[in-house]
Amino acid sequence: MKLNLRGAILTSLSLQVFLLFFAPIRKRRSNWWISTLLWSAYLVADWVAVYAFGLISKAQINGGTSDSQVDVSGDLLAFGAPFLLLHLGGPDTITAIALEDNELWGRHMLSLLLHLVIACLVIYRSHPSNKLIVPTILMFIGASNKYIGRTRALYLASFRILRGSLLPSADPGPNYAKIMEDYIAREANIQPLKAPLPTAQHHSPHVRAEGEKILDERTVIKEAFFHFRMFQGPLVDLIFSFHVRDDSMQFCRSRTAKDAFRVIEAELNFFYDLLYTKAAIVHCPSGYIFRAITFGSTVAAFASFYVLNKHGFHEYDVRITYILLLEAIGQECGKYGMIICSDWTIAKIGTSEKHRRSSFHGSIFIEFLLKFKSESSPFALHILSDRWSKSVFQYNLIESRLRRWPKWIEKLTDARLRKWPKGIEELLSLIHLGELFDDLKSGRVKKYSEKLGELIFDELKRKASFADDLESIKEVRAARGKWALKNTKTRRDCKDLLPAVCDVDYGESLLLWHITTEIYYNTDTDESTNQHRETSKFLSDYMLYLMIKQPGMMSAVAGIGQIRLQDTCAETDRFFNEKFFDERRTNITNKYACQSLLSVPTEVKPADVKGEKQIRAF
Repeated sequence: MKLNLRGAILTSLSLQVFLLFFAPIRKRRSNWWISTLLWSAYLVADWVAVYAFGLISKAQINGGTSDSQVDVSGDLLAFGAPFLLLHLGGPDTITAIALEDNELWGRHMLSLLLHLVIACLVIYRSHPSNKLIVPTILMFIGASNKYIGRTRALYLASFRILRGSLLPSADPGPNYAKIMEDYIAREANIQPLKAPLPTAQHHSPHVRAEGEKILDERTVIKEAFFHFRMFQGPLVDLIFSFHVRDDSMQFCRSRTAKDAFRVIEAELNFFYDLLYTKAAIVHCPSGYIFRAITFGSTVAAFASFYVLNKHGFHEYDVRITYILLLEAIGQECGKYGMIICSDWTIAKIGTSEKHRRSSFHGSIFIEFLLKFKSESSPFALHILSDRWSKSVFQYNLIESRLRRWPKWIEKLTDARLRKWPKGIEELLSLIHLGELFDDLKSGRVKKYSEKLGELIFDELKRKASFADDLESIKEVRAARGKWALKNTKTRRDCKDLLPAVCDVDYGESLLLWHITTEIYYNTDTDESTNQHRETSKFLSDYMLYLMIKQPGMMSAVAGIGQIRLQDTCAETDRFFNEKFFDERRTNITNKYACQSLLSVPTEVKPADVKGEKQIRAF
C-alpha cells in the first residue's frame, strides 16, 4: 500500500509538470504525437489523483497500512490530500482538450465537491494528534482555491455561459412613441417639439493611429485584443453590429497582408486561451488576488513544514513531501512568469493607460517584455514565443486512395493475396488500421507562406470592395464559387462552370472542385501560364482536410457531405483497383491516376447513370 501511494503521488506530480510545460506547445506545433501525449496525460492525471485519494482513505480506515514492515504516518497521509487537490486543479496552461470538455463543468463541479469533502474527512480523522495540521490547512486553502479556479474556468468557457456573458444589457433606446407623438404634434402645429428629432450616430469604439505603415508588436497585440473582445459574439452564434464590421474593414483596408495576419494570429491566441486555459480567471483583479492567496499559502506551508520537528517520519516520505512542496512553489513561480510575459498582460496594460505617468511606466514595462520575448532575445524559446505552428494540414483524396495501405498491411488485408476467416476480417475492420496509417503518413503538413496570405488577403479586400450595402454583403457571403466565377480578374466567360457550384450543395461542390484541381494540377503541362497553381492545390487539399478530419469546423457538410465522401472514396477505390491491379502496376503516381480519370468517357452525365445514388466526382 505504501509503495502504491508513493508511486501514485509521484506519477500525479510528473503528469502535472508535463502538462504545465507541454500544453502550450500544442497550439504551436502540429505533430500528432504531441496531441496524443497531451490527451493521454490530461485524462490520466485526474485518474491517478483520484486513485491516490482512494489509497489515502483506505490507509486511514485500515489504521495506516496493511504492510507491517512499513510504518505509514497518518499525519503525512493527511498532508498528502491537499496536494492531490492541487493536482486535480490542473495547470493554468490547460483546462480542456476539446470544446466539449467545457460543457462538462457540472461534472467537474460535482467532482470538486466530492473531493473537498473527502479531503476534509481525511484531515479531520488525523486531528487532534496531527503534528502537520498547520501546513496541511495552509496547503488545503491553496489547493482548494486552485481546484475551484479550474471548475470556474470551464464554467465560464462553456457555450451557454460565455454567450450569456456577451449579451449586452437591455437598451430600449430613445422613447420612440414619445418622440413620434411630439413630432406629430409639431407637424399639426398643436404643440411645439421640445427637442430636435434624434438620429442614430456612430462613434468608433476604437481610436487608432493613422498613417502607420508597419505595425510594431505592441500595436499588434493591442489591435488583436480589441478585435478579440469585439468578435467573441460570433464564436457563440451572436451577431455583431455594422459599426464593428465597418471598423474592422477600415483597419484591414489600410494594412498589408503581413500585418493583418499578425493581428489575426494574436487574436486567435486570445481565443485559444479563453477556451482551453485559465486565462479568463487569471487575467483579472480577482484572479490576481486568488493567485496571491494560493502562492502565499503554499510558501507558508513549506516554511511551516521546514521548521517542524520531523522525528518519527519515514525518510522517504519526508523527501517526497519536500518534492511536492518545491514543485508546488516552482509551478506557482512559473505561472507568475507566464502571466507577466503573456500577451494578456501587455494588452491590458496598453488598454488601461489613462494618465501620462502610468502610460510612461507601462510603456517601459511593455517594451521590456517585448524585447524579452523577441526572437533575437537570448532568453526566448522559439517553441514558446510562436503563436501558432505556421503550418497547414493537407489531405489529397486521390493520393490517399492510391496509398491507403502500407505494403505489409496490404498483404494482411488484401483478399486477393490471403483469405481470412470471417471473424478475423470483422475484427480487422473494427481496428480501422487504414485510417490510422493514413493519419501517420508523411507529408500531411505544409508550411504556411506569406505569398499565400497575400493572395487570400487581396481576394478578401477585393470582395469587400463590392460589399457596399446589406444586400451585396449577403450576396458575397452566399455566393461560394459563383461570385469568383462571375468576377474573375481575367474577365473570362465561365458560365459553363456555374452549374458546378450553383446546382450542387457545398459538400458535393467541394469534392468536385478538389478532384478537378488535382486533375488539372497533374495534367496541365504549361505551368508558366498559372502563377497560382501551387496555391490552388494547397488550398484545395486544406479544404478537403477540414471536411474529412475536422467536420465540426464545416457544419454545413458534416452530414450529407460525409455520406457523399464515403461513396466517392468507394467509387475511387473501385476504379483504381480495376484499372491498376489488372495492369499489375506498383507505385502509381498522382499524375498517372489523373490521366486515367481523364480517359473515362463522359458523354452521359453521371446523374443519368447512377440515379439518386449519384456521385458527381467524375
